[in-house]
Formats: sequence, C-alpha cells, structure tokens
Amino acid sequence: MTRYRPVVLAVLDGWGIRAETHGNAIAAATLPVWHGLLQRWPNTLLAASGEAVGLPKGVMGNSEVGHMNLGSGRVVAQGVTIIDAAIADGEFPRNETLARAIAHVAKTKGTLHLMGLLSDGCVHSSMTHLFALIDVAVSAGVPIAVHAFLDGRDTPPRSALRYAAELERKLADVGRAGAIASVTGRYYAMDRDRRWERTQRAYDLLANGVAQHRAQTAQEAIRSGYGRNEDDEFFAPTIVSPTRTIDDGDAFVFFNFRPDRARQLLTAFNAGTDLYYDDGFGVFPSKRYRDPFFATMTKYEEQYTNPVLFGPRPQYGTFGEIVAHEGLRQLRLAETEKYAHVTYFFNGGREDQFDGEDRILIPSDRAVATYDLAPAMRAREITDAAIAAIRGEKYDAIVMNYANPDMVGHTGKWQPTIEGVEVVDESLGRLVDATLHAGGLLAITADHGNAEEEVDANGEPITAHTTNPVPFILIGKDLRGMFDEGGKLGDVAPTLLTLMGLPIPERMTGKNIFVQATTAKESP
Repeated sequence: MTRYRPVVLAVLDGWGIRAETHGNAIAAATLPVWHGLLQRWPNTLLAASGEAVGLPKGVMGNSEVGHMNLGSGRVVAQGVTIIDAAIADGEFPRNETLARAIAHVAKTKGTLHLMGLLSDGCVHSSMTHLFALIDVAVSAGVPIAVHAFLDGRDTPPRSALRYAAELERKLADVGRAGAIASVTGRYYAMDRDRRWERTQRAYDLLANGVAQHRAQTAQEAIRSGYGRNEDDEFFAPTIVSPTRTIDDGDAFVFFNFRPDRARQLLTAFNAGTDLYYDDGFGVFPSKRYRDPFFATMTKYEEQYTNPVLFGPRPQYGTFGEIVAHEGLRQLRLAETEKYAHVTYFFNGGREDQFDGEDRILIPSDRAVATYDLAPAMRAREITDAAIAAIRGEKYDAIVMNYANPDMVGHTGKWQPTIEGVEVVDESLGRLVDATLHAGGLLAITADHGNAEEEVDANGEPITAHTTNPVPFILIGKDLRGMFDEGGKLGDVAPTLLTLMGLPIPERMTGKNIFVQATTAKESP
C-alpha cells in the first residue's frame, strides 16, 4: 500500500454541495479543475451540520465547529450544546460564575450588562442563552442592560427587527427589570482582523456612551439604520436612551459562546490602559475600571483570566497530537481570517503548537472593508506558500485553508463570490500538480456550506452558512479505492491517519471511511 508524503489537507471554507443551481455560486462558476477532480478521483459527501458535528439538530455548521471536528476526528459537543443542556436540566441558574456576577452588582448596587450577538443563527450566540441569563438576573433582583450586536451575516441582512421585538417582549414579560441599552452591528463589535478602529467604535459605545446616533427604543434605532441604508451587520453604533454605559462596579457577561470574534472587544475592556498598535492604527484609549467583574460565556483566550461560565473542554488524541507523537513534522497555513481555525480549533482547543508543528500566517487584505471588493483574498499567496512547503520536503502533514467561498460568500454579492470560487479552483490546480509531483496525497474538504446558496427564491441575497453537505476528495498517485457512504467531518482525521499508516487513538471515535484497493494502478 502506497505511503504518501506529505499528506495535505486543504479546507475550502464555505464550499458546500447542493444540486439546485438557482443561487448557487459554485454551480455558476467556471471550475475546470474542480470538475476534473470529481471525475477522476475518489470522492464523497460529508455531513457538516447539526448533530453530525455536535450542534443541535438542523443548526448550520460554522468554521470553528467544522475545524474542531476535522482535527479531533470525532463529534465534538459544542459550547451551544453544552449550555443548552445546562438550561434544559435546570443547572444553568446554579452556575457559579453567573452567581458571582450577580452577587457583585448586588453588593456594588451596579448593573449587570449582557452583551453579545442578538441572533438565532447559533453560530456565535443563542437567544435562548440570553433569555436564560435574563431569567436568572430577574430572579435575583438586579438591574439589567442589554447591549445588542446585530447579525445580518448568519441571518438575513435585515432581520434584526424581529430579534429586537422578541427581546423587548421577553423584558416586558419579566417585569421590565431591564432594557436594551445600545445597538451596533457585528462589523464593529466582532471584528477579528485587528481592525481596531472598528472595535474602538463599539468600545466607545459600551464604555463611554459615545455614538453618532441615539434612539428611544431598539426598534426605532434599527428602523433609522435601515433608513440610512445600513444592513444589520454594518449597523452604526447607537445609544438607546437613556445612556447606560458599563461603569465602575458594574458586571458584564459577554454571552457569545464562540470566541474568535469576541476577543478584540474583550481585550479592550481588559486592558485598563491605552493600547498601542504598530499596524497603522495607533492608540486605542481604554478605561481603567475600579471593581469590575467581566465574565464570558466560554473561554475566549488562554491568556485571559476573566471568569468563565462554561470552561473549555479541550480535545485530546487529535490529528495534530498523533502526528507529533509519531515524531513527524506538520505545517498549518492560512490567512488571518482563518488562521485560528487551522491552529487553535483544528488542534481541539489547544493554543500551543505541538512539537514539530510550524505555522504560517498570510495577512488578510486590510485595505478593503469587505471581501467582495477583493474576492481573490490571499488564495494565490497561500498556494505559493503551500507549494514551497511541499517542494521543501520538510513536512509530513500540511493543513491549509482557503477562505474565499466563506468570506466572500458572507457578503451576499453574487459575482464576487463566483470570482472568489474561481480563484480557489485555479489555486487547486497548482496545488494538485505540486502534491502529485512530490509523491504526496491531497485531501480536499470543507468545514460547512455557504457559497452554494447565495440567493433565495425571492432573489434576495443569502449571507448565512447552510446545512448542506460538503465534499471530500482524495488525490494521490496510484490511489484507488472506495468511500463508505454516510460520513461526517469527524471521519476525516482517522481516514488521513490510516492513509499515513498512523494509529487511530481510542478518543478518536470517527472512523476511516476510505477502503484503499490493494492493487496499485493509475486512476482512470
């Protein structure tokens, strides 16, 4: 049986498979390399959403969940599922960290601020979690201020009025113990690409009560934003009167359960001093709080000491751990937007590198506000780096990510999404040639769907992920065999370990789904 070196795993972020061609940017794109690969090499479909990846039934996958399942080789119960279970079984009101936050504001006579993404997308947050927090706070008799970050990315672009109305009804039902204090788009509050000028606008709204716009209610604020032609994602920071900032003696719970887009804003609150950046932004003034209690729903970063409601459950026996344990070398490669996914998330929630693990970060294009303006993103540069690594013969395994289908797909812009997908196709052609020439094996998959569903039946743009399956293709000289049907993302790691001749650990409950033929002939 042929042993391949290197084994390259290329994750096409947001590349789902859907038979329907309407609104399908992947079907509309010109993809000669892709179609050639499907015709020549073994391929199958993998489940990438819902219970198959540790999420509630019917919930679309996302990049964090996808990479965690891919690297861990198992179905990983996600933060949303763990928190949902705590609410369902009645344990949530007894959460120790939440009790400490409530006790803090009861002592200081402060306010409990609840901030996070107001969305039912279940990608970064859950309204069920927010409502559970409200219930506990109301039972304790402490005042509440909700700071709502609008979605429009994992939900329709202008759907926030519905969510704001649901939240206002909830607050009314519990006796008006709290109110929506501010509204802003996730573009500002949830940047993850070190665009600190965006983060500062959200921080100034929350900490200093500084915003260009003001309204009497959240729904009035949202309607005004729509009048300014602002979709939910790009909604300008707005104060809902009266001004209720996060002050000395207050507490907040950042209720996003997904960490990557919450880190920058939390960094600003944690700093307590001016932050200085050498990436063209400069000074970020940060307040020094007296007697604060800043908690997060999950652990956002190892370096943060903030109290956490639901602590991390790191995965062991992951693909990267096994490769390292066997004394082999591995590379992780992505641009900024997906770097955490091929490192922290793929490693099962581990920040530190494994022995023999190198990482290459290609900076994302910061000259554009949204990636429809630069749909090629860094696909070509990532491919250049991957080919150099393959030719260098240093690595046994390479894990890389192409962000285009997801990040351009999130804009809902039809032609740029097609262009982004076509650049990935072009890049795959070069990557295939380099891998085959080196005697390696290339595995192509995705973490979730997106670009295959860009326009709905009414012609409106879709900016969210999907529940569609994703591809899994194996490419290697003399590779022959068949896939078992019914696979999921958690089956990728054990399949690759088998092809590398490495052991599958007991913790890796996924299975090898590729049966390699014993005869070594050229693929047809």
